[in-house]
Amino acid sequence: MRLNEITYTDAQPVDGYGPGFFRIGGQAIDGPLFLSARGTRAWGGFEDPAPLMEMASEIDVLFVGTGAEIAHLPRALREELEAAGIGVEVMSSPSACRTYNVLLSEGRRVALAVLPV
Repeated sequence: MRLNEITYTDAQPVDGYGPGFFRIGGQAIDGPLFLSARGTRAWGGFEDPAPLMEMASEIDVLFVGTGAEIAHLPRALREELEAAGIGVEVMSSPSACRTYNVLLSEGRRVALAVLPV
């Protein structure tokens, strides 16, 4: 078996999550989050597209975690993201966190907008 050390830029993987929080870099953070190569910051949910749009030229795929269950994005938000050329993958938050971590470890240009479970 070959082991490779994983290095990240300013983007950090999701270490864990629970009811209402995510653990990033060993620190528990309450509420919705946006993670990208620029770091981790609070996110205002579906009504806050600004941080997502700022990353349009820097990411290929945005993973959106919709909480414990998968749900549809509001049409206006999906259309705005797609018009900016951002590939959007919507899934439950646990799935979005796992997928984001895997692709981040591969050095992909990804971001994660996630609602707590």
